Amino acid sequence: MSARCFLICGLVVVAALAHAQQFGKMSSMKENKIGLVVHGGAGTMERGKMTPEREREYRAGIENALRAGWEILQHGGSSLDATEAAVRTFEDDPLFNAGKGSVFSAAGTNEMDAAIMDGKTLKAGAVADVRHIKNPISLARLVMEKSPHVLMSGEGAETFAKEHGVELVDQKYFFTQERWDALQKTKAAEKAGANGDKKFIITDQDLHGTVGAVALDRNGNLAAATSTGGKTNKLSGRIGDTPIIGGGTYANNATCAVSGTGDGEYFIMATAAHDVSALMEYRHKTVEEASVAVIDKIAKLGGTGGMIAIDKSGKIALPFNTSGMYRGYVDPNGKFITEIYR
Repeated sequence: MSARCFLICGLVVVAALAHAQQFGKMSSMKENKIGLVVHGGAGTMERGKMTPEREREYRAGIENALRAGWEILQHGGSSLDATEAAVRTFEDDPLFNAGKGSVFSAAGTNEMDAAIMDGKTLKAGAVADVRHIKNPISLARLVMEKSPHVLMSGEGAETFAKEHGVELVDQKYFFTQERWDALQKTKAAEKAGANGDKKFIITDQDLHGTVGAVALDRNGNLAAATSTGGKTNKLSGRIGDTPIIGGGTYANNATCAVSGTGDGEYFIMATAAHDVSALMEYRHKTVEEASVAVIDKIAKLGGTGGMIAIDKSGKIALPFNTSGMYRGYVDPNGKFITEIYR
């Protein structure tokens, strides 16, 4: 065999080895983690006081929201798409206080708030006091993507919705007997309290609730989305923490994504969602340490509630200071975990 042949054969072998090594590197590269956490509101949920059938319904609702978001993330979709889909699923379920299941104001109206935030760009969109929007979270996203604004409210937000083909519905779409009964119960308790009668007991679960989702996608982008009908018997026009960026909703790729639920006024005063991010960025706390610290801060102010959070590496936290919080997440094996009680 000639020297030239040896040279050519050697070059072929070297090239093949180089290709194999490169292929090996590519095949061993791990995709970024994906993660999803959802909540359906915090409040007084005592073990044993909910019927097994009712508990199954709530767990199924949480799982449906997880499935909607997880399917998107698994197929390489964005965290924004995943959180919007999860929250839309909650909004379509009358069990939860958002969209179809929204509570009634003192005036007997359904007035909804929602927000979504992109951790990559820090862009956000929010709507407040909308009354005819079937899925407020999708309108919030349109505000982020199709307007120069962050927060729109009331009639102006609904006019914007019409211009962009968003589905509007009559107020009667949001009527549920359970929410109406809760309003009457709350009004009766308020009247009884004024008269010194303590036989009416109202729990925080009767009064408020929120739904939300936080996610991490394969590109390392975080997002948060939150939606609510607010508080039962609230003054008409009241706006809570949900649409306040940094209050009840926040996302930043450098730190975490957060969605809150509870006494909105206290979450606003505590700048709760942003405070979690700030504690991580400036105090170098973990997502769990930061979120627990913020919930403790809210408790010291006199507020109740909880939050869900996910950091840039996929670690999650779900702290709350109530007896329960409807919540769920996808574990490292891809299993849907749903929880209600402490």
